[in-house]
Amino acid sequence: MLKTETPARVSSRPFARFAWAVLAYNLAVILWGAFVRISGSGAGCGNHWPLCGENLSPTFDTLAKMIEFLHRATSGIDLVLVGVLLVWAFRAFPRGHMARLGAKLSTLFLLIEAVLGAFLVLLEHVAKDQSAARGSWDAAHLMNTLTLVACLTLTAWWGGGKPAVRLRGREAWIAGATLVSVMLLGATGVIAALADTLFPAPSLAAGLAQDFDPAANIFLRLRGLHPVLAAGVGTWLFVFAAGAIRLPTARRAARAVIALASAQLALGLLNLLLLAPVWLQMLHLLAADGLWIALVLLCAAILAES
Repeated sequence: MLKTETPARVSSRPFARFAWAVLAYNLAVILWGAFVRISGSGAGCGNHWPLCGENLSPTFDTLAKMIEFLHRATSGIDLVLVGVLLVWAFRAFPRGHMARLGAKLSTLFLLIEAVLGAFLVLLEHVAKDQSAARGSWDAAHLMNTLTLVACLTLTAWWGGGKPAVRLRGREAWIAGATLVSVMLLGATGVIAALADTLFPAPSLAAGLAQDFDPAANIFLRLRGLHPVLAAGVGTWLFVFAAGAIRLPTARRAARAVIALASAQLALGLLNLLLLAPVWLQMLHLLAADGLWIALVLLCAAILAES
């Protein structure tokens, strides 16, 4: 008697490879977006969106405009790539397949990402803006970015034939709380990064004095929250991943989480001691994205249906 593969386990290697490539491209877009913020180029195109300036074809009279325009151009390409991913998912997989759901959610959160980016520009929460509202918008932007990355990761995972996840029981609650804690840690990281960019300190002692000055900007007064939260969340990630190593399907992801969490704590400390140079901020963000992807895969492996 012939066995038929259920829709939940149908796989497509070409689709999965393309989905992983789209994820990698998104990481590049995210890193360039961070460079836009660090370099103060967010206002390079003025408060115009989606056009860069008032003309359809911008003139690159400043470096900031070129940097910002490149970010918008790569983001536009991203929309096309995720659109292809969505169409391909519907053509390659049957109704009810999780890869379809992942592709739909990826498209949704990418559109939200574009809207949030537009509002940041139109409301002028870029460049040297020091308002508390900018921190809220940037934190929301970061949390949506992490959600988008998670959806793209799961789309590639499911496209490769991995099973659906079981969103019930004690394991689901623990995995969900772990993901939320890392997301909140990322939000405090945004605030710390804004403080480093907007209020550079000449020395570590001067930076600490800024943090404890009651008259300092809100970003400076909240900056110290990030390393404290990083220590707590990092410790929990070690415990969470160590408990999952015994599962054969989760072992690789668990080891990746432990390695990347260790690297992140080291990079965070180095970032503090070296006063947040541009290259180190970019490396810290790249490692954070890698840790997030590994954690998403670990949670999916733990919650996978047998």
